Amino acid sequence: MTSIIKDKAIIDSPYTIQSVDDADVSVANTILPLSVYLQNESELAKRNDVGVWLSADDEIEQLTGKLDQLALVALDFPSFGDGRAYSNANILRRKLAYTGEVRAIGDVRRDQLEQMLRCGFDAFQLADGQDIEACAANMKTFSFNYQTSIDRPEPLFRSR
Repeated sequence: MTSIIKDKAIIDSPYTIQSVDDADVSVANTILPLSVYLQNESELAKRNDVGVWLSADDEIEQLTGKLDQLALVALDFPSFGDGRAYSNANILRRKLAYTGEVRAIGDVRRDQLEQMLRCGFDAFQLADGQDIEACAANMKTFSFNYQTSIDRPEPLFRSR
């Protein structure tokens, strides 16, 4: 099992991420590539143990009307400097009103976690070499943010 950070705690993920090349839709507790999910949507709609992952190039709107069937949505960061998944997480939460797990996968590093939380991510599968304990501890250091975000819809000055 892969250790992840979910809701600021370290857990073992029951889900396995599959690649495009060797995806098997019969596997339980799986996270499938978007293209594989869409090809097998009618078969997978009956299950509640399927998640989908999107590459940075995938259009998040392809999930419109399908999100209630998904246990989670994972968004891939192909590199540290590629921020397209931030926008997709925000669209999932605000425009598509998705309330399930939104997981960051790929090149996910400690320096990004606070901003990812603010954009709507609630689970993180870290890049190789990242210290999961230090990352989880770091997520608890920020108690207030001035600006509005997914996790704070009202600005700080209004709470006074």
